[in-house]
Amino acid sequence: MDALNPIFLVLIVAAGLAGMIDAVVGGGGLVQIPALFTAFPGQDPATLFGTNKCASIFGTGNAAWRYSRRIVLPWRTILPAALAAFLLSYAGAAVVDYLPRHAVRPLILLLLIFAAVYTWQRRDFGQSHQPTHSGHREWLYATLLGGAIGFYDGFFGPGTGSFLIFLFVRFFGFDFLHASASSKWVNVATNLAALAYFVPAGQIMLSLGLLMAAANIIGSMIGIRLALRYGSGFIRQVFLMLAGVLILRFAWDTLTYHG
Repeated sequence: MDALNPIFLVLIVAAGLAGMIDAVVGGGGLVQIPALFTAFPGQDPATLFGTNKCASIFGTGNAAWRYSRRIVLPWRTILPAALAAFLLSYAGAAVVDYLPRHAVRPLILLLLIFAAVYTWQRRDFGQSHQPTHSGHREWLYATLLGGAIGFYDGFFGPGTGSFLIFLFVRFFGFDFLHASASSKWVNVATNLAALAYFVPAGQIMLSLGLLMAAANIIGSMIGIRLALRYGSGFIRQVFLMLAGVLILRFAWDTLTYHG
């Protein structure tokens, strides 16, 4: 593999940008996956998704680790959510054969619009960190949230990080900074579950994946600096921008799908 090939240089830049976006609000796949499909139009899609996961897990893992060193994280919420997400992502992948993905696009579009409008209208939403659950209720809600997100990520995937952040803020009373940091650990769990499938199946371009992973890590370091420096207000703004992009994408996919 020639690292100086313009195609690979574009993929490295895309991976860096994806890592930066993902470290702040998730959604790095919106950059990384289209770049891979454009660079390798004839490649097996599963191999491209596997390569994407190989790259993104390093950036997400780096972000998760660095956030945990800088702020106090709610591990009693994160750990059950991450475990449930890991387990349920397999179930989501298994359901693909029985429920076509296009059937859920309109529902996901409506959920995205709701999340964006809700966040936009409530100016104080996610600005203060006031956890609302504890004890067994915290464990139960975290397990349900993690399981639902894990199932979605295994079944469909786009916008997983953004949905996680919104749910952590809405149902657990986190501010955007703690929600973003917490979501990274759940994303790591779902990425691990995906790689547990892709790697044994040989559906990964390892050299390219590792090269993109290095760029993803660098991008995530930039994103973390921005998030920690500017805080929840900045993350809220980026969240709204990414939600807008996701809404446009899902609306286009829904309107142009012809079966």
